[in-house]
Amino acid sequence: MENDKKSSGSPFKKRKMTPERLKNIALYYLERFDSSADNLRRVLNRRVFGYAQENADFDRRQAADWIEDIVADFERVGYLDDARYAESKICAYLSAGKPERWIRQKMKQKGIADDITDKILAAAETDEEKAAENFARRKKIGPFRKSEEEQRLCRQKDMAAMVRAGFGYETARNIVGGEFFDEGI
Repeated sequence: MENDKKSSGSPFKKRKMTPERLKNIALYYLERFDSSADNLRRVLNRRVFGYAQENADFDRRQAADWIEDIVADFERVGYLDDARYAESKICAYLSAGKPERWIRQKMKQKGIADDITDKILAAAETDEEKAAENFARRKKIGPFRKSEEEQRLCRQKDMAAMVRAGFGYETARNIVGGEFFDEGI
């Protein structure tokens, strides 16, 4: 029995990759996660790549065609909608205090077109100062530190954290200075 194991470490051979199997993998993924078309394409390509590594005679070009057909079908029936996906993600990121620059980068990573991102961000009327305030409150930096002494000592560190998070220098300076904050919030 021990000799039957593959050298890859897994005692099981991967199930045969077919268009139906890929479609089932895509449906199962979409049951658990909302996704952009490009992201689903990457997920399916990873599965095909893993199968192709174990099966040298498998035609990955044919599987790429299957994936394109699946993505096109899912977009046609409404399982995949990049605009809907982007809108839900952008709203969540904005409420979490993420800066616009960070959001744009994240949407690019997920394969969302710039024009979709621009349209949603314009409609959302993002307020970078408010997002920076939410970020500072969540991270307990700037005016949200325990004491004024700690605020003064950590000013540079707090500024660096804000800029690394994607906020502009002026916004970070306004937040860390804390002059416009209402402490009752």
